[in-house]
Amino acid sequence: MKRFFNWLKALFNRTMDKVEDPEIMLDQARRDMQAALIGNREKAVQAITQKNRLQGMLEEATKKSTALEANAVAALKQGNRELAQQFMREKMTNDAVITQLTESYNKAAAVVESVKVAIKRQEEEVRKKTAEALALKAQWKQAQIQNSITKALDGLTFENQFESFGAASERIKMMQSEADARQEMHSDSIEGKLLQMQDKAMDYEAESELQKLEERLGMRAAPVAEEATESVTVSATNGQAPAADPTVEQKLQSEADKQLEELEKRLQGGS
Repeated sequence: MKRFFNWLKALFNRTMDKVEDPEIMLDQARRDMQAALIGNREKAVQAITQKNRLQGMLEEATKKSTALEANAVAALKQGNRELAQQFMREKMTNDAVITQLTESYNKAAAVVESVKVAIKRQEEEVRKKTAEALALKAQWKQAQIQNSITKALDGLTFENQFESFGAASERIKMMQSEADARQEMHSDSIEGKLLQMQDKAMDYEAESELQKLEERLGMRAAPVAEEATESVTVSATNGQAPAADPTVEQKLQSEADKQLEELEKRLQGGS
């Protein structure tokens, strides 16, 4: 039973919401104005009809008075004064009716003119209110759209996404710092030094090959033979054979020997 009453209550509230809908209210107001205008037009038609009837009666009475006067004139010309007198009495009675009809017609005409003015003003007011109703309905639609947008924006959340973004950024910074530290440790180790030496040796070899390529292309002058001869002569006068340039492998071996000697010294010192 409670569920039934709740259903009736919800149905009633929904019906009331529809009844209080501005669009429905504006449409109903416009229909009421149109109905009132149609009713007033009908009343104006009736007033104009009565005015036209009075106008017709007045014209008939005026014609009758004219005819009675003509009959009286004709009777006088025939010497029948008594008949002429009867015609004039009847004309006087008809003239009194004309006076009443004229007064009624003037009043009716004034009322009809005022009704026409009122109808015209009412038509203008209906057109004005109709335009206002259309503008209000447009404003109502716009307000509904803005309200929907506001509700949609109220449901948006960015906190979690921003927190995740910040955590990811901090994680990347930590990993970058760790990578820099490992790179620094690696560069100070024996392996790092060996790699640096190998890089330098490769640079020397690349420079030597580049010089040879430039000589072949004519972009670099070849070494003078006299300088080579003088160097050989000087070495010969010293009684010693010219020393050959150490190779990359010899340099690496020499550096390795030095590192090994330092390691043996640290071990002996520790013992």
